[in-house]
Amino acid sequence: MAEVGAAREVTITRVFDAPRGLVWGEWTELERLAAWWGARGWSAPPERIEMDVRPGGRFRATSVSDEDGTEMTQEGVYREVVEPERLVIEEAAEGAWHGGATTVVTFADLGDGRTEMVFRTTIRTSAEGLDTAAAGFASSFDRLDEHLERWGHHA
Repeated sequence: MAEVGAAREVTITRVFDAPRGLVWGEWTELERLAAWWGARGWSAPPERIEMDVRPGGRFRATSVSDEDGTEMTQEGVYREVVEPERLVIEEAAEGAWHGGATTVVTFADLGDGRTEMVFRTTIRTSAEGLDTAAAGFASSFDRLDEHLERWGHHA
């Protein structure tokens, strides 16, 4: 079993050149989430994702390594859904690589069609586990930015 460790926090802030409603949709619509979820070199097939975006609803996403087929599943429950401003997802420790996690994602309309996303997760894990998770999240959000660019959101 992996070392659980203390509760540690990762906060990542990104500004996307896309309207808040579009960024919200990337987090709440299955096909769109599947296009960017997971670190670079991993994919999240739509058939391996479950999203019931409402308080008490289930979230489950399995990412698959393009290199060797290794799988990593994130599973939790939506605790808060405030469209298009805030999502809170709580992950249990059972079956996870960590000892439980709570993630809060907020979306702020900056005007001019830009959105600030603040992703804050508190994970019970080792320092090494936290570093790995932070790098994975950052890579995934790079993919989100690229996906938004491909959407051609510029009028």
